[in-house]
Amino acid sequence: MESSAGPEPDEPQDGAAYLGQEVKFAREHAGMTQQELADEAHYKRPYVTKVEGGSLMASEQFAAACDRVFNTPGYFARLRRRVSERGHPGWFIPYLKLEREATSICDYSNAFVMGMLQTPDYAEAVFRSTHPRETDKQIKARVEARLRRYEVMGREKPPLLWVILQEAVLRTVVGSHAVMVHQLESLAAEMVTPHVTVQVLPFEAGAPASSLPFILLTQDDGPSVVYSESRDQGHVTDSATAVASAQATYERLRAAALSPDRSLALIRQITEEHAR
Repeated sequence: MESSAGPEPDEPQDGAAYLGQEVKFAREHAGMTQQELADEAHYKRPYVTKVEGGSLMASEQFAAACDRVFNTPGYFARLRRRVSERGHPGWFIPYLKLEREATSICDYSNAFVMGMLQTPDYAEAVFRSTHPRETDKQIKARVEARLRRYEVMGREKPPLLWVILQEAVLRTVVGSHAVMVHQLESLAAEMVTPHVTVQVLPFEAGAPASSLPFILLTQDDGPSVVYSESRDQGHVTDSATAVASAQATYERLRAAALSPDRSLALIRQITEEHAR
């Protein structure tokens, strides 16, 4: 689940290139070579080359190192945060900020694999289907923005991620059968991670407790929130009533879903069907 709206028209669509260009400007202004920056930041030169060339989004750690090297308190860290939000509509940004700090993410999806777990080819197929008039560059920007959401799982203490997928998500051919094979293999690989749990809500479970997808976020220092979407808008609410209702619904979905082990077996079975 994730918005499919695109970048603001007056903002650079390629956030990695924009940030890389700023790093290059700062390095040249300081009279440093790429090797000297790499040494000072404790990275290897090829990494700096890829960042400056825009083929790699600088990590949070590299951005912080640039602030230290160039004596720009917080500039590159803030810039990285801003460009990582490009490719998303403005109304989705509040959710992204909450997602980055969440200690627990509970997702229910009944149409597509949640955005955070999508493979590049799967995400591209989703966007090309919903935005047939867009250019390759616009689609690329959308895909890159979506893939960056997975960075929260690389934190030192990643959130506990619980995903419930309606069986139709696994069987719908998004892109091609080959794309689905790769996507489901990626999903199965995620399931061996201790802080990731995936359950499948099978067709045989009958009518689901919710006809719409939604996400529950929990944070250590703030209230739990619910994120849901209408056709062209996302909604974040911390209303105690709304959160309690969503939590009760999620518990019913979880109870009706297959166990993680049985879910994995079904995912592998459907993967084989796509492969044939």
